[in-house]
Amino acid sequence: MVVVWSNSAKAELKKAFDYISLDSLQNAIMVRDNLIDMSVDLTQNPEKHPLDKFKTNNDGTWRAFEKHHYRISYRVLTGQIRIVRMRHTSQSPLIY
Repeated sequence: MVVVWSNSAKAELKKAFDYISLDSLQNAIMVRDNLIDMSVDLTQNPEKHPLDKFKTNNDGTWRAFEKHHYRISYRVLTGQIRIVRMRHTSQSPLIY
């Protein structure tokens, strides 16, 4: 199984890194690496996190987790885990 980040999720990760690095490059690296490591760990157990409560009509393939005040939404597909979106938890969630 492989983890694939959507372009928008990658852009949000970079935006978070850039913002955090204004105060601390060390913290920015830690947050980025933790989020990437957690996404890679999904290959071992893709269903370890709860269903995404903001996904309407969730068919059970949409899941989410939070770390460092960021929420990562992902979808478990055959042979692939797709990181769909990333957002700061202070932002209002999108209904999708």
